[in-house]
Amino acid sequence: MIIREKAGRIEAYEGMGIEPDWLDLEWFETRKRILHKKSSEGVAVSLKFLAESPEITEGDVLHADGERLIVARILPCDSIVVKPGSLFETASLCYEIGNKHLPLFFEDNALLVPFEAPLYRLLVAQGYAVLRENRKLLQPLRTTVSPHPSGNSGSLFSKIMQLTNS
Repeated sequence: MIIREKAGRIEAYEGMGIEPDWLDLEWFETRKRILHKKSSEGVAVSLKFLAESPEITEGDVLHADGERLIVARILPCDSIVVKPGSLFETASLCYEIGNKHLPLFFEDNALLVPFEAPLYRLLVAQGYAVLRENRKLLQPLRTTVSPHPSGNSGSLFSKIMQLTNS
């Protein structure tokens, strides 16, 4: 089965009486434009989102007809979980993680990152309350600003740190 676009959200199909056929995805597969997988019922699925990045989220219906609903489900993965205690800590953590060009997720007032041992050791050494848990990475944080200095105005990070220290 070739899927070229999403068919909506699972909530819109709840009254149909059809059980979802789950397409399990790893967090890093949610932005792939071309992907070949099998659903939980063994249906071969080829995603071909050629126009743009699909940004598939949990609960997205990828195929719907009278007999079958193929629905995206994000699998949990080994993750670093940090609950910052202040705005200053949040800024510092986001800077540390962003500086390593790692994906960052936010859920329940916690920052989540796919587990990476060097980052875990660094955050523990810096005194953060860090947990290692199996979690679904569902809500990515995105930014379009550059943290590096432009001219002599200072970096974005230094400006944020000044704001959080006042």
